[in-house]
Amino acid sequence: MMRSVKFTRTVGSYYRGALFVLLVTMAAFSAWPQDAPPTGPRSQEISEDDGLPVLIKHLPDWQNVRETTIFAADPADLKRAVGDRSVLNEIELSHGTEAVTAVYPAGRLVIVEFMTPQGSADAHAKILRKLEASPENGTVYRRIGNYNAFVFDAKAPEAAAGLLDKVKYEKSVQWLGEDPFLIKKLERYFVTMSRDIFISTVLWIVGGLGLAIVSGLIAGIIFYRVREQKRAAWSAYSDAGGLTRLNLDELSE
Repeated sequence: MMRSVKFTRTVGSYYRGALFVLLVTMAAFSAWPQDAPPTGPRSQEISEDDGLPVLIKHLPDWQNVRETTIFAADPADLKRAVGDRSVLNEIELSHGTEAVTAVYPAGRLVIVEFMTPQGSADAHAKILRKLEASPENGTVYRRIGNYNAFVFDAKAPEAAAGLLDKVKYEKSVQWLGEDPFLIKKLERYFVTMSRDIFISTVLWIVGGLGLAIVSGLIAGIIFYRVREQKRAAWSAYSDAGGLTRLNLDELSE
C-alpha cells in the first residue's frame, strides 16, 4: 500500500514539474522580442533579399532615391504621395495593381504596374483621352510594357523623356508546363518567316533583274563607243571583213 502511495506521489510530482516547465517556456516565448509585423501596404511581389517590393527596384537608380521613394497599393496612398493629379483618377489601383513614386532632378516619377497587359492597355487609352481633353503642363506620360509611367512637375520635356527611357519592363512569363500558346507562336513564326522569305526573294529577283539591265546598258554603250572610235579611224570601209576582194567596181582603194 505504501509503495502505491509513493508511486502516485512520484507521478503527480512529475506531471506538476512538466506542467511548470511548459508554463515557464510559454511565458519566456511570449516575452521574447518578436519581429515587428510589416507595416504599410503589401506588395504582390517581395524581394527575397531585403523584403522590399520588387517594383521599387525597377525605379531608375533606385538606391539613390530611396529616401523619396513611396510605394502605394491604393489610390489614397498614391494621392498622398504625389498630390491630387486629375489624370491619376483614370487609374484603378485594384486587383494587384501597384504604384511607386520617387523624386528625380527631372521631376517626380510615378510608375503604375498592372498585372495584365489588358489592364495596362485600358488605362493607357483612358489616360491619353484625359490628357488630350485637358493637357497638364509639366506632365510627361508613356506606357512601357505593363507599366504606365508619369513624370510630374517636369522642368524640361527632354529630361523627362530621358528619365522615362531608363524605365525598363524586365518581367517575363515562364510556364511550368507546356506553353498553351505554343501553337499560336509557331504559326506566327511560320507566317513571319514565310513573309520574310517572300519579300527577300522578290527583292533579290527585282534587284538582279535591275542589275542585269543596268549592266547590259553600260556594256552596250561602252561597246558602241569603242566601235565608233575604231570606225572613225578607218580611211576606207570594206565589207569583206579584212579579206582580199576584187576591186571590180573601182570604189575601194
